[in-house]
Order: sequence, then C-alpha cells, then structure tokens
Amino acid sequence: MEPVGWEGVRKFRITSVERPVTTKRKRAVSGVRAVRTPQGGKNFLVYAPCAHFAPEGSEVPLPSSRNLTLFEDEAAQKLLCYVEPAKEVDGQLHHVVRDGDHAVIGVVRRVPPRRPFRHTWRIDRPDLPEMVGRNAWASSGPGVASRVAVTTMRVGMSVIDSLGSEGEGRGTTSRALEWWSGDDMVMESTGSEEVTIHNHLVDRRLAFAFALVGDR
Repeated sequence: MEPVGWEGVRKFRITSVERPVTTKRKRAVSGVRAVRTPQGGKNFLVYAPCAHFAPEGSEVPLPSSRNLTLFEDEAAQKLLCYVEPAKEVDGQLHHVVRDGDHAVIGVVRRVPPRRPFRHTWRIDRPDLPEMVGRNAWASSGPGVASRVAVTTMRVGMSVIDSLGSEGEGRGTTSRALEWWSGDDMVMESTGSEEVTIHNHLVDRRLAFAFALVGDR
C-alpha cells in the first residue's frame, strides 16, 4: 500500500489492518504493523502507513526497543523518532522522545493517580506550552455535553472496530482523553488505539510517541 507523509497526519492508529471491514468489504485485509492513517470514504476505507517499525528479524541497529522506534520508510533506513526507556522522576515516569538526529523533541510524562482517579498524562514540548491529557468525562467548558456524547460514540466504535480486526481485538473499553494546551483542545485519544490531532503545532512524532508508550 502506498505510504503517506507523516507531517500532516490528522488521525492515526497503530495497527496491521490495511483494509477494515465496511459495508462494501466483508473481510478485513492485514499487512505489517505500522502507524496508519485513514484514507478514502467510509465504504472503501483504508489505513495507509505513515510511519514504520523495523521489519521482524531485521538487523538494522535500533536506538531503542523495536516497539518504541519508528522509521519513515518500510525498509527502516531513515530513522523518524524513538522513545527512550522510561525513567522515574519524582514519582512520574518520563519517556524522552528523540528525533532521527537523536535530538530531544519532547517528554511524555505519566503522572501517578490520585484516588479514585486513574493516572494522567503530560507532554512537554520545547518552546511550547505543555499538553495535558484530561479524561473526556471530566473536561469542562462550552459544549461539554455534546463532546461527551461524541466521545461515547467514538469509544464504542473503537471497541467494535478492534473486535473486527483480525488478531487485534482485546474486548476492553479504552479511555478517552482530551489533550489541552492552555485554553485549546489540541488532540484527542481513545486509549492508544486512535489519536486525532486538532492543531498544526502538535508535533506528530510526540503524538506517535504517546501511542507507542500506551495509555496503561
């Protein structure tokens, strides 16, 4: 399948599914696991790759684990970004993200929970305000009721889609997060399964990094 550029991706998921089940397609078609973005209409939807993992059994040297390292090409010749192993800092887990030249482009931080709530997330960005991951049910502001309704539908569709994906269904409900930077909601995520970017200033590699680390 023809890849697309990663820089302008607005929505993506990490999956091996290339062609999901639709009303016009009765059976899903899978390829290699990659970061994929939806293309085409709902009846002929495809997930085109925009970032790649090193091939299974590849001898390409990796700066981090295979599941935390992404390349721009399927042959894994051009490094895109990678996430370093987590380090605990003041009770938080810090995941440093580096680009293809090994320069730090941000830090994904897992903040421990305060009972009865679950852990939360922060993404530190050089020269830009941090991104704060908030539980969608707890977000406030104009239109919160409609956003909750949309989020409910999105979570439900994600679960249905995961159950229909060959070999990938977990049968569990994923947490919906809204990512805010100041007063702007810049990104949304449903577990680690699907991420939607709303602001062009969001570095896609940091969004990829969050999905690689996983909301767990």
